[in-house]
Amino acid sequence: MMMRKLTKFNHTMGFQITHSNKPKKVKPFSCPNNDDDNNGGTNGGSLIPDDVPGYASWLEKHPSALNMFDSITKEAKGKKVVVFLDYDGTLSPIVDDPDKAFMSAEMRMAVREVAKHFPTSIISGRRRERVKEFVQLSNVYYAGSHGLDITAPPRAVKACDKKGNEGAFQPAKLFLPAIQEMSIELEDTIREIQGARIEDNKFCISVHYRQVPPKDHEMLKEKVQSLVGNRPNIRLTEGKMVLEVRPSIEWNKGDALNYLLDTLGFSNAKDVLPLYIGDDRTDEDAFKVIASRREGFPIIVSSIPKDTIAWFSLRDPSEVLAFLLRLAKWKKSEIHFFK
Repeated sequence: MMMRKLTKFNHTMGFQITHSNKPKKVKPFSCPNNDDDNNGGTNGGSLIPDDVPGYASWLEKHPSALNMFDSITKEAKGKKVVVFLDYDGTLSPIVDDPDKAFMSAEMRMAVREVAKHFPTSIISGRRRERVKEFVQLSNVYYAGSHGLDITAPPRAVKACDKKGNEGAFQPAKLFLPAIQEMSIELEDTIREIQGARIEDNKFCISVHYRQVPPKDHEMLKEKVQSLVGNRPNIRLTEGKMVLEVRPSIEWNKGDALNYLLDTLGFSNAKDVLPLYIGDDRTDEDAFKVIASRREGFPIIVSSIPKDTIAWFSLRDPSEVLAFLLRLAKWKKSEIHFFK
């Protein structure tokens, strides 16, 4: 009966159940234990890419959140789930032109439905205003510049910083002049490098090199590193085919997650389960926060094996869509059950 239901669900969502990868039973509040049995069953379906070496064994360590959906919702039942989502590579596909990273109407609907039932935040490295233009939803929190610029939904409690000042929370506001100056210098520095592109994300500057010829990658990195140098108020980090110039303030997506939980009044609550879905190395900071809490669901989006401390995985944005739709549907059914 269970397999028939799962087969029907995955056929509807466009996925196939693989019988060659039986995920291990996992306790969502702790790192997955691959020594436990799962009675030979699956909780969902995820197509394993056969042409990616090592992916099947990696998936055993980071089982599909679709396959483990029943275990996740079993742990979440009766608790407060708070949802955090990256944007690029999670809600939208990775594209060559950052200005064309549009999310689908189906994904927008799924996020809207999830946000009706759970406090939901989009945490991105992009400028907050740009992320909001892409997402086009008014019932979510937006955290741009890796959490350095945070606002609440208009219908939520007014966004305040920790001193009670209404408006966006911007812990690196004093660094803004230095970041703007660096943006101008970066434009001049990479002007001659074919395919290099600067994106001004307000509190961080992204240097995209996805369209730069591979032979020029090291040259670009050296130029940017040389420009940043030993400036005390600036630091350099790296993401997927992007270098990011950021304020030297100790703040990342993990800090943003903690701040949002505090804003929502959940910082000390023992019945709160943060659920974070992201694909980039900058999302690892948020995964670390959840791992340290030992409660919640850190989910990496990846179709290849990669180092991560996430406990679960989804292959790509299409699986993120399936997971979010299923999460909203589960919550609806739970609400109707108790009516």
